[in-house]
Amino acid sequence: MGSTDAEWKLADHPKLPKGKPIAVVVLDGWGEANADQYNCIHTAETPTMDSLKKGAPERWRLVKAHGTAVGLPSDDDMGNSEVGHNALGAGRIFAQGAKLVDLALESGKIYDGEGFKYIQESFANGTLHLIGLLSDGGVHSRLDQLQLLLKGVSERGVKRVRVHILTDGRDVLDGSSVGFVETLENDLAKLREKGIDARIASGGGRMHVTMDRYENDWNVVKRGWDAQVLGEAPYKFKSALEAAVGPIVDGDAVVTFNFRADRMVMIAKSLEYENFDKFDRVRFPKIRYAGMLQYDGELKLPSHYLVSPPEIDRTSGEYLVHNGIRTFACSETVKFGHVTFFWNGNRSGYFNQQLEEYVEIPSDSGITFNEKPKMKALEIGEKARDAILSRKFDQIRVNLPNGDMVGHTGDIEATVVACKAADEAVKMILDAIEQVGGIYLVTADHGNAEDMVKRDKSGKPALDKEGKIQVLTSHTLQPVPIAIGGPGLAPGVRFRNDVPTGGLANVAATVMNLHGFVAPGDYETTLIEVVDK
Repeated sequence: MGSTDAEWKLADHPKLPKGKPIAVVVLDGWGEANADQYNCIHTAETPTMDSLKKGAPERWRLVKAHGTAVGLPSDDDMGNSEVGHNALGAGRIFAQGAKLVDLALESGKIYDGEGFKYIQESFANGTLHLIGLLSDGGVHSRLDQLQLLLKGVSERGVKRVRVHILTDGRDVLDGSSVGFVETLENDLAKLREKGIDARIASGGGRMHVTMDRYENDWNVVKRGWDAQVLGEAPYKFKSALEAAVGPIVDGDAVVTFNFRADRMVMIAKSLEYENFDKFDRVRFPKIRYAGMLQYDGELKLPSHYLVSPPEIDRTSGEYLVHNGIRTFACSETVKFGHVTFFWNGNRSGYFNQQLEEYVEIPSDSGITFNEKPKMKALEIGEKARDAILSRKFDQIRVNLPNGDMVGHTGDIEATVVACKAADEAVKMILDAIEQVGGIYLVTADHGNAEDMVKRDKSGKPALDKEGKIQVLTSHTLQPVPIAIGGPGLAPGVRFRNDVPTGGLANVAATVMNLHGFVAPGDYETTLIEVVDK
């Protein structure tokens, strides 16, 4: 550690001992919601997690895993695995999503990055195409961010701009798109006055064109491809309030300007992947493509993006390794990066390979996760159990992906099976902790499996035109549980009652305390206290 010893040294906790092995278990997509038939966690046999809940309020409670608690702009923003694990590992709240884009645009930093320089190489001879949701709803995109981006590219050499708009009928009032188009048209007219050929090139409704998610319907993306890339659409217009199609060709640059990831991943794949079989693209132009953000950290998709992830320093993992904590981290492929890369502040590799071991179990490939909903939960549980019983590690950290990955398929029966498997894995880990006299902390990164149906304003399940329930495949806004226990937990340890709005970022200081350390002063406060008994 050399000269940095003093910087990284954590103070000893005045009341909690060192030396107890600690299992940190993250259940992916495992929120807390009202018990009904669409709550797969409630419906599933989950005796281990049920037993932990009986420890409330001293050893079981809820924490926030969405919105401002994880660095997103508002509490209408669902959490996700990337921001959730960033918060869990960092112990502080860093700007994410729209907030990150706002800061990059306000400071001009967006134009200094590698992503912008990459697309800028097409400005002299090619066209810049901007694809995204034209809305001020703030859920997937924001009109003012598009306006600032247009201003920025106009000041940095762009000659031709084509905007491919997707209209919003979900997050804003019906009919408001006309006003958004008029606002955009006024901005484009001003650019044309400056000699920049800037026009709306294509348009379509977001639920019909481009913005599908979770590979639900590739025809939605194909309709976008046909209009935006091929310049072929069922309707062609002269009026800008309607659309004037402009194709994407070799040498052009493309930016998808949505900041929210879930409905950009599929179009990103079609724009970036040379090997692609989801639909016939007819042609695959050689373009420079960048996302507003990187939409999938696991797939590293897209490979170029205008706004980098938050710069997260001094994560709990790095502190603990500097203080001699031997760490084991494990998950299967789809979430392995979350208990390593994202937990460690978007940083690849080990902090100290002598003290750390990361194990990746290959996920099933070539199938959807509802076909094998148990996924690799039991294998992860076994690896964690063996690591605990080896007594070689002070922290054993895992992610169990089932609730999230199977929940995203919308298959309710399979998600029930998935939750049962995850619970069995938790039991395996907790049984091992019992054998070695250790401590456990079980939590989650965001909700999903606890509510699998869309709901109307009264909270009742929403029905489609045929009277069938509308399945919900997304994350939720629900809080997530956190539980502590184990034979190594000091008798007087309990959750504080003066941190009612605690969130995922409070977990890092809590874990540090359980290891016998006081967290750094700028970390979000610990959730636990020690009372004399």
